[in-house]
Amino acid sequence: MESEVQEQARAQQKLRLWFALPVLILLVIIGAGLPWAAAQFQQPERWSHRVVQKYPHDAEAFTQGLVVHNGMLIEGTGHFGKSRLQQIDLETGNVIKSVALPQQYFGEGIAIANGELFQLTWKNRVAFVYNPDTLEYLRTERYSGEGWGLTFDGQHLIMSDGSAVLRFYDPKTFRVVRRVTVHDGRKTIDKLNELEFIQGEVWANVWYSDEVVRIDPADGRVLGLVDLKGLKPPSLLLDRDAVYNGIAWSGEDRRLFVTGKNWPVLYEIECVK
Repeated sequence: MESEVQEQARAQQKLRLWFALPVLILLVIIGAGLPWAAAQFQQPERWSHRVVQKYPHDAEAFTQGLVVHNGMLIEGTGHFGKSRLQQIDLETGNVIKSVALPQQYFGEGIAIANGELFQLTWKNRVAFVYNPDTLEYLRTERYSGEGWGLTFDGQHLIMSDGSAVLRFYDPKTFRVVRRVTVHDGRKTIDKLNELEFIQGEVWANVWYSDEVVRIDPADGRVLGLVDLKGLKPPSLLLDRDAVYNGIAWSGEDRRLFVTGKNWPVLYEIECVK
């Protein structure tokens, strides 16, 4: 009789273990996922800025793209009939060389990749390729959708189109190799505009915002925000189109430049954590 009771007790214990096993497995899965979840919902860092220097900037330039090349500023501008690509003396703001786009093209972001300068167009679905030293036209590349911002991470050209998606292009074939959706762990971040690749991160102007987002190119997660509030010239505060747009990083001397559309000033800034 006693052995029969013991046998029943062992059977009930096994049954309880079988019922408990799925719960234990679920707890292990949840526990393993907690670090990932914490990373996804981690609040982005918030940085402010300090103005280091101010430089003159062409107030007629509807800035769409900005890069530093061999100590010189190269700027791409927009508007139908007014779009240009120009080399600029950074210190004086004087235009050294300028190339006009045909009137039917609205110029957008620019980037240098593998010794070639790429300039997007807004809705024409073409990118013009130049020699960055002479601005000599080399060829035309085609893509789908709109072109907004452009940068180069050392391997791929990264393009924004006003959405929350960044497209990564092979600069040799101009084919998309991958995409990431930009998000802060809670929501996607759209209206991504001018781009710059800075120390392993994609920095992006957000259209109609005075904040720059710092993006992890691996998964699109927003790592931080840089507050540029206060830089917009007082004379342009009521001009809705004179938005923050233009980020240029000089990696050799670690200098960061920002401006906006039709701004009369280019700022060199430092980020303050």
